Parts: sequence; C-alpha cells; structure tokens
Amino acid sequence: MAKVLVVDDEKLIVKGIRFSLEQDGMEVDCAYDGNEAIEKARQTEYDVVLLDVMLPEHDGFEVCQAIREFSEMPIIMLTAKGGDMDKILGLEYGADDYITKPFNILEVKARIKAIIRRNSRKSGKNGRTENSTVVCGDLKLDRESRRVFIKEKEINLTAKEFDLLELLVTNPNKVYSRETLLSYVWGNKAMDSGDVRTVDVHVRRLREKIEPSPSDPKYVHTKWGVGYYFRA
Repeated sequence: MAKVLVVDDEKLIVKGIRFSLEQDGMEVDCAYDGNEAIEKARQTEYDVVLLDVMLPEHDGFEVCQAIREFSEMPIIMLTAKGGDMDKILGLEYGADDYITKPFNILEVKARIKAIIRRNSRKSGKNGRTENSTVVCGDLKLDRESRRVFIKEKEINLTAKEFDLLELLVTNPNKVYSRETLLSYVWGNKAMDSGDVRTVDVHVRRLREKIEPSPSDPKYVHTKWGVGYYFRA
C-alpha cells in the first residue's frame, strides 16, 4: 500500500485529497504546518509527499530543504497559479515535481501514481533490473539500488535527478531535447516555458553534484540549440 503525506494548512483541501487517495487504496497521513510535516517525514518514509508552498511555522521550501537533509522521498510541490518563481525555487530546494493551484484532483492522483510507478519499477520491485550497474570513468550508477558514486563516494540525488541521470547514462552520446526529457522523466508533455525550465534546473543541480567543474562538465553536456547528452 502506497503511503502519502499531504501537507497543507487548508483543512478542507487536505480532507478532500485524503478522501480521494484513500478511495484508490493509498494510506494517507496529514500535516497542517511545516514543523508537523518535517516530524512526520522523519518518522515515516513516504512514497510521495504532497507539499503546499504556503504553510505556517516553516514554508514549503524550508520543509522541502529539511526533508532533503535526511531523505530522498519524492516531493510534489503545490504552487500558486502562474507562480513560475515558486516552481523554480521548489525544484532548487529538491522537489521532484509541482502541481499548480487550483488543481484537478484527477491530475494530483495521476502525478502521484506516476511517481510511485516509476520508482517501484526502477527500484526493482516489479522484477529484476538488467545491467544494474553502469560505470563510466569515476562515475558508477547502480540502477537497482538507485545509488550514484563518484570515486567511490556516494552522491545524494533526488528521485528526479537520478531518473534524469539514469536515462542519459544508459543512452550515452544520444542527445535528448528538453521536451523529450520532460516526457520521459516527468511523464508530462506540457511545453510551457516553466516546464522546460524544470529540465534546465535539474540538469544544473545534477552537474553541481556530480561534475568536478560544473561550468566545464565532464559527464552531462549541452548540445546548443538541441538539448543534453551524456558523454561516454
């Protein structure tokens, strides 16, 4: 049974989301402020955290950053309509995806299920993963355990950062457009500018974590005017 943490200070919204997710067989915990959200996340490893930006005590960005200090559990941010800066900040702080308010509950459920499905498949819960370890120079990526090492030192990646790197590493020298990466990694074919920047933000964060010199990348390269690729 999938476990979801819903964090929002609007109790009617939380109640509606909880009812809908439980109807689909999910186990749902609720938190109504930043402190409570962080505490619950410390106590339980959730399959997804649905996290509103505007919260008392600690806002959603602070909660996301705090969770990232001890867990890579997937986080979906709930942002205000047209709040592109909220989306970008959420991704910078370690969120995996975002949904714009007001939202359709069917979209919320679809995004949650997509993340759970991808993580379940890639963690090997639905069968064995072929060629589970990929090594390229100092970089080692273990697809089964979803761990990445540089010179034997483990690098902590978010779920989406790992998904992005895994796709590029397992298809070396193949150039992917931002739109294609968005579709493959996020399962989302929306093409507005905010969505495209989602890919750019994740690539930048990924480079900061795995590259000896992010401004002169060794692994993840840009094909100007086209997209990104992993150089074998």
